[in-house]
Amino acid sequence: MTPSHEYVIARYESGGSRFEILVNPDLAFKFKSGEKVDMDELLVSDTVYKDARKGLKASPEVLRKVFGTDDISTIAKKILEAGELQLTAAQRRKMLEAKKRQIINYIARNAIDPKTKLPIPATRIENLFEELRISVDLYKSAEAQAIEAVKKISRVMPIKLAKVLLLVKIPPEYSGRVYGELTRLGNLKKTDWKNDGSLVAELEIPAGAQAEVMNRLNKLTKGRAYVDVKMVG
Repeated sequence: MTPSHEYVIARYESGGSRFEILVNPDLAFKFKSGEKVDMDELLVSDTVYKDARKGLKASPEVLRKVFGTDDISTIAKKILEAGELQLTAAQRRKMLEAKKRQIINYIARNAIDPKTKLPIPATRIENLFEELRISVDLYKSAEAQAIEAVKKISRVMPIKLAKVLLLVKIPPEYSGRVYGELTRLGNLKKTDWKNDGSLVAELEIPAGAQAEVMNRLNKLTKGRAYVDVKMVG
């Protein structure tokens, strides 16, 4: 591997020794956020350093002593999991904004106003983040932070994370095509194929995704899908 111009240092210290690797910042961020990434693409160089800026390499003996191996992928995962990324200020701002957007989108898709049963627009949630000064953790999962954010937002307006159960009836001429789509749209709890080829199904989805799912079903069936909505819990 040849180092590219776009990389950051991931650093880990153990037993008085420092270990550094050069990584793609976006992929390293995804890895630390729990996403699955290709380690060959994540690593910018296949060298483990004791000081990357000075070009000083860690010895294989020390690597085997600390990590139990000299396999670069195994060592890189340990450094990324237990160490820290040396991000520039611009990179950190960019990644924090991306994480914030993930959290806001999660809330918009999964939350409703419990009084009206209606979704809450992402723009309203974003404004509340500013008003309530809700902070974002770069490496904590979007879902976990969304749950905490909803607790804070609930102090100033009605909001709750919820799911709905859709009772869906699909005419026979559309049922085969729609069935495959249902498995992608949510958690398919139950299916009942009728003698005429029509389909009756129960689909659990995030409460905030109702309009999106109904629009998709209507498009697939040219408006002939029947959908009844029930709150879960």
